[in-house]
Amino acid sequence: MTPPAPIPNDAPIPNDAGRHPSTARVAQALRDGGATGDVHQLADSTRTAQEAADALGVAVGAIVKSLVFTADGEPVLILASGDHQVDVAKIAALLGVQRVARADADTVRSATGYPIGGVAPLAHPAPLRTLIDTHLSAFEVVWAAAGTPHAVFPTTYDELLRLTGATPADVAAQ
Repeated sequence: MTPPAPIPNDAPIPNDAGRHPSTARVAQALRDGGATGDVHQLADSTRTAQEAADALGVAVGAIVKSLVFTADGEPVLILASGDHQVDVAKIAALLGVQRVARADADTVRSATGYPIGGVAPLAHPAPLRTLIDTHLSAFEVVWAAAGTPHAVFPTTYDELLRLTGATPADVAAQ
């Protein structure tokens, strides 16, 4: 992976000292998984894909949205490109379920261990069925949340696929 360009307002922390516990958990999972990138703490919010893209100076499509849905009542994580809306009918068909709906904040935190706006694609309390948007493969570097609305990490599509065990899928609404 080509190292990302310098990020405005970036404050990389060389170890877990001083990191938020959620961010430290993500950093440890990245190290444990042999990832090439590390967590970056930003002054600007990365709560939405557009905010993250603006803070990082990248295309919104290179932002990984970690979205939790319920599929027949069970949580499922969709890693969608920042420039895509998720098609719940496609997700239902892919998963072979009757109903897919956005999860509420309590379900998101329970399933992932993170609040909405900082949901990381990895380091969850228990394995979580995950689909990854194949459109993310169009970007050399993608950026994902790292446990808080001000923390992100760079990775590649292939590395993210490996780290998360996700199933590649076309999840975008047309």
